[in-house]
Amino acid sequence: MATGRFAPSPTGALHLGNLRTALVAWLAARSSGGRFLVRMEDLDPAVARREHEAGQLSDLAALGLDWDGVVERQSTRADVYGAAISRLAEQGLVYPCFCSRREIRAAVSAPNGSSPEGAYPGTCRMLTPAEVASMTVSGRRPALRLRTTGEPVTVTDILHGPYTAAVDDFVLRRQDGMSAYNLAVVVDDAAQGVEQVVRADDLLPSTPRQVYLARLLGLPAMSYLHIPLVLGPTGQRLAKRDGSVTLADRMAIGETSEEVRGALGLSLGLCLAGERPSVADLLAVFDARALPRSPWVFPG
Repeated sequence: MATGRFAPSPTGALHLGNLRTALVAWLAARSSGGRFLVRMEDLDPAVARREHEAGQLSDLAALGLDWDGVVERQSTRADVYGAAISRLAEQGLVYPCFCSRREIRAAVSAPNGSSPEGAYPGTCRMLTPAEVASMTVSGRRPALRLRTTGEPVTVTDILHGPYTAAVDDFVLRRQDGMSAYNLAVVVDDAAQGVEQVVRADDLLPSTPRQVYLARLLGLPAMSYLHIPLVLGPTGQRLAKRDGSVTLADRMAIGETSEEVRGALGLSLGLCLAGERPSVADLLAVFDARALPRSPWVFPG
């Protein structure tokens, strides 16, 4: 048995790519006889809305997905994230970073740079206490970064197999004071007893960071299943520009939730065109290792 979860950000309606991920996460958890949890990643109050949360939960239920326990919200857990950062700081593994995104991009793109693409180049890693004080007095607010060894970490994904990447000094707390995704997701998954993480494969590159952090915090290892994205007709990631991409959109043009579930099942190789399977039907044939390894191009 493996406890799984679906953790959307309540910033708008779920599109078919989100719903497809939720369906796979539910199937993966239930096929093992495990629990399925829902958590709202609502760290940013400027964009997270309770009305969006309610709509997302309604869409999950309309597809036939149920969940166990209460819906957790990251916005209530700032103290827990702070405690995790304090534990790391006590080990000398946290330092302030005053770099703006533009400065980081410029440093990474400089000639003869040796850092992996997109990795933090370590600009603030060796700041002296006097330099930190000077920048703080000048009004620059720092982010907090994890001081890593830079070693490569290998993650074995159920669908993609081994994935290896060097772990850079990534952000734990942003300059605006909010906890960063990589910290919050690691702390929350462990606290909720999640054992299996299912999400889109655009998040696979960040997974070695999360595995590295979990090890530092002494947290249990997870299994990972990253499924290919849903793309629009132009080959770009599915978005509102592609037309009727939410459950409400599809129902507005005459489709039922059962037909939408069938389309998602078809895209995953779990049913045939025109079928209207129940979630129990999909569960009966689900095999995570047999899922498609290529993106699904939504026809629109």
